[in-house]
Amino acid sequence: MYFEAESEGMKYQVSVAEGKTSWRVGMRQDDADWVYHDIRKEDYRSLDDTVSFLFKDTSYLVDVISKGTEYTVYTRGAYKIFKVYNEEALLHESLKAGGGMGAGNNLSSGMPGKIVKVFVKVGDELKEGDPILIMEAMKMENEMRAASNVVIKEILVKEGENVESGAMLVTFEKAKV
Repeated sequence: MYFEAESEGMKYQVSVAEGKTSWRVGMRQDDADWVYHDIRKEDYRSLDDTVSFLFKDTSYLVDVISKGTEYTVYTRGAYKIFKVYNEEALLHESLKAGGGMGAGNNLSSGMPGKIVKVFVKVGDELKEGDPILIMEAMKMENEMRAASNVVIKEILVKEGENVESGAMLVTFEKAKV
């Protein structure tokens, strides 16, 4: 499982892999190196919105209240509010016309995926809604389209290439229409 979280202006990437006896939790802040921790299943309990677990010989009791993508996390007498985006939410955000991926002068990946097809070449003039590329993510092929009239400046990926979340795929400039 992969998701991204944001709290107090700080952004985090989180991966969780379930094994037979434990979960492997990876975290990184911004572009820092990934840090991994193993949490044993026998040290974990949950009830409703409360989780109890042991981590590095310390017991944690965590209450979580969710509302949409916003989570209020309370532990050890303090609380923090996080916005959390799972893979599906990241994909939907990245594909919105005029959203994070198409709003500026580049097209970026909203989540990890594989480039299936590139429809454009440098110098192509696109109208709003024209296809740029197809990226496979979450076992679905997603067509990414121009959010406005643009001219392709640079193509930074190739068909068959795997990309990470946030990777710049294509740069462009506003068309002189």
